[in-house]
Amino acid sequence: MSEQRMRVNLAEGSVSFCFPSAAAEALRQEIQALMERMRAIANAKNTGTPLPPQAAMEYQHVGEVFLEVFCNPNIWPNPYAAKVLLTVRDERIRLTTEAELNRLVEDLNQFLEGATP
Repeated sequence: MSEQRMRVNLAEGSVSFCFPSAAAEALRQEIQALMERMRAIANAKNTGTPLPPQAAMEYQHVGEVFLEVFCNPNIWPNPYAAKVLLTVRDERIRLTTEAELNRLVEDLNQFLEGATP
């Protein structure tokens, strides 16, 4: 399985790392499920329907680097305002920062469009 470099744009700067396209697709599916939970929360608030707290997204990938993406959908008013906690680390460095969910989705889609099967 070949790994390409994925670039995640942050509020100030960016981070890039080797990431297999299969793992990127799994992350995309996790994000899609997260967005569905966020939409359900927003709809419940708009209609006044009680909704139990929704599960957080806790994606992890272990490869050349360890990647973790965490988001609690219950604290954001909608998917467009949401941020994720992003951790990228290996044996030499660890980066933990916030990233905009929408920007992560854009970066992920761009990465997958350029990925070779």
